[in-house]
Amino acid sequence: MSQLETVIIEREAGVAIVTMNRPDQLNAFNADLRRDLREAVEQVNADESIRVAILTGAGRSFCAGADLTEKVAPDFRVEDQLNGEFKPILMAITEAPKPWISAVNGAAAGVGSAFAMVCDLTVMAGDAFLYQAFTAIGLVPDGGATWHLARALGRKRAYEMIVSGEKVSAKTCLALGLCNRTVAPEQLLPEAKSWAEELIGKAPLSLRYAKQSLNEAMEHSVGDTISNEAKLQHICITSDDSKEGVLAFMQKRAPQWKGG
Repeated sequence: MSQLETVIIEREAGVAIVTMNRPDQLNAFNADLRRDLREAVEQVNADESIRVAILTGAGRSFCAGADLTEKVAPDFRVEDQLNGEFKPILMAITEAPKPWISAVNGAAAGVGSAFAMVCDLTVMAGDAFLYQAFTAIGLVPDGGATWHLARALGRKRAYEMIVSGEKVSAKTCLALGLCNRTVAPEQLLPEAKSWAEELIGKAPLSLRYAKQSLNEAMEHSVGDTISNEAKLQHICITSDDSKEGVLAFMQKRAPQWKGG
């Protein structure tokens, strides 16, 4: 397991806290952070002892987006960077067999907003905000931000948010469905940890396949969704955990989940 320079992984009783750690740069993405975050997400996803992961940022900001001071090669192509470096991380979170919670402190700007939104659940500090900073520098949203915004807000509201460049407060994000909970800044990580611990008490297969089912439902028809749900339900209902769940219910005790 290699040493990460710009990401910290903490493991606490089945919960991993993955912290982007370039606080002096507001956790803006440079090559080191792109590399380290990919490795961190892959490590956490592969660790069967970790049931829930939390993504957050050190210091005053969740992530200020791309580091605009980073030097690039003469043959640099942003398309290659987005597809080759950012996309694998974002898709690893999307397709992870466990829930990811984003704990958003301060700014989640630019591609940083995509990382906040790609997680399955989001807690925002009361002073945090999402910011589509792209039009201010003549760019378009990336990292899948348009996908998340369009599905959460609808096309017109999403376009307004993008072109206006407004900083969307935690309170507004909660009202719009862009986050699940808001808390006082000092309660951000405790709330995220508490939620993660609550999820650990749920059946791992149920969490995994409910996430997969929702991801598929976002892209398929009702008929296809029913069939996909049936396939995943078969996996769950024939599992040892399902038998344990029924037995625990009958015996009026807490189930002992094994994840299989």
